[in-house]
Amino acid sequence: MTSVAPSISITGNRLLAALPSRDVRRIVSLCEPIKFAFADVLSEPGDCIRHVYFPESGFASLAAPVDGRESLEVGLIGNEGMLGVPLVLGIDISPLRALVRGPGTALRMDAARFQRELRRCLALRQSLNRYLYALMAQFAQTVACTRFHQLGERLARWLLMTQDRAHSSRFHLTHEFLAEMLGVRRVGVTKAAGVMQRGKLISYHRGHITIIDRRGLESVSCGCYRAMKETYTDMLRHSSSLG
Repeated sequence: MTSVAPSISITGNRLLAALPSRDVRRIVSLCEPIKFAFADVLSEPGDCIRHVYFPESGFASLAAPVDGRESLEVGLIGNEGMLGVPLVLGIDISPLRALVRGPGTALRMDAARFQRELRRCLALRQSLNRYLYALMAQFAQTVACTRFHQLGERLARWLLMTQDRAHSSRFHLTHEFLAEMLGVRRVGVTKAAGVMQRGKLISYHRGHITIIDRRGLESVSCGCYRAMKETYTDMLRHSSSLG
């Protein structure tokens, strides 16, 4: 990660942008603009949380460790959210691995400063309480999806969620990463992705996936994608009413 020159006090992070303008300006002024690169590790399970991140572009994957050897993806965080949410609960230890899967920019704030701002700014705390609820719903929906839905449906959901956070129809994802995140063997992902390619929903070449037919992809996804998206939409709508 590298620092970049500060910009005007307008943020691409939707969670912050929904706050009253006076609060947005103050919070952005307390942050350091940074760039994060593909595969940057922002936290590991058991790490002390030293910073929170408000992505403005790009996104990170949250993965839970399994038996100390493997991990399962439980959430994606883009410019709709924040990394470092345990601090909202007064806990400074990370339970998950946060790994950048889409390079971009973010606003980074020191953990101690963030906690002081939480005590000071009621609008921020209320917004983050709602966000925490939405994130918990995403985790729960992901677990249910993993247990009950077919791989093709889950892959479609994951690709749609990734596109939403990448803000692009083309992004870099290897079959190995997809298999790890979905908790399946690579051959299963290859087969499911092949069906989508033949159906002209996506194209895949050397680790780059392009979504060709988003509507078609939504039709083969399970209902979990729509449920997650509606939860976030409701959360942001309520947050915007604070302004």
